Amino acid sequence: MKPIMKHYLSLVILLHIASSAISQNISKLPKGHLVACGEDKVIVVDPKKSSDTHTEIVWSWSVSEATNLPEEYQKLLIPLDECKPVVNNSKLLLTSSGGATILLDIAKRKVEFYAKTPMAHSVDLLPGNRIAVANSTHKAGNSLEVYDLLKPEKVIYKDTLYSGHGVVWNTKDQQLYVLGYLLLKAYSLKNWYTDQPILTLENSWALPDVGGHDLSQINASTFLISTHHGVFSFDLEKQKFTPFEPLKDKHNIKSANVSPKTQQLIYTIAEESWWTHHIYMDNPTKTINVPDIKLYKVRIAL
Repeated sequence: MKPIMKHYLSLVILLHIASSAISQNISKLPKGHLVACGEDKVIVVDPKKSSDTHTEIVWSWSVSEATNLPEEYQKLLIPLDECKPVVNNSKLLLTSSGGATILLDIAKRKVEFYAKTPMAHSVDLLPGNRIAVANSTHKAGNSLEVYDLLKPEKVIYKDTLYSGHGVVWNTKDQQLYVLGYLLLKAYSLKNWYTDQPILTLENSWALPDVGGHDLSQINASTFLISTHHGVFSFDLEKQKFTPFEPLKDKHNIKSANVSPKTQQLIYTIAEESWWTHHIYMDNPTKTINVPDIKLYKVRIAL
């Protein structure tokens, strides 16, 4: 091959790499895009440009990039099992069953908060720059913990929660909804803007099946809950669980989300032990393949 041709091909490759790098520089997640996580990676997927033969990844991040936190977190952050967009889709709350929770700025690709959270499975943002973390079955876990984002690693409130798997802050009624193995719980905030905040249990409901696993909102009055053997919607006004028809025959759903705007259903299901290589969609029906990552959860940027 002539030197000029070699130079040309090298330039083409470099331009392609540069183009890929530029596509990673987003300030926040576009609405309707999907955030998926598993192992040591988080990816953002454009579902409209993805199919079973092509996955349009517009942003990605790996645990090895987290250089501004204690070195021990490199192990504690694997595998990632929650990836929730917050702050107008400009940040991600990430948890790992390996034992950690972080807040990641998307544009800066920088960790802004970190804490050791044993067997963490879910997290959500609360008023007053605080977060709630649900910890699953671990000798130091089985708990609901609250942290101040300005105070890394310092627990400011803790309650028991067997096999904690889900937390969602509901703006409408100003309550925190928490999912455990057998129960869905609702907490209100007390003394919240003090140094000793309290979560007060307001209500508790027995799940229609064991193994509460994923908790998300369809709208301000309806939650979506997955268990070992089913998926249910929960009506806050009626305080009633109902089988969720689109997934009524599915087992081991690891995450399920419905877009309140489009009514699009996005979910992951354990197909190989706890993980999958697929993101499933209904309305429209589509399967997105991610062969290089053992995925656990997927979320929608709303």
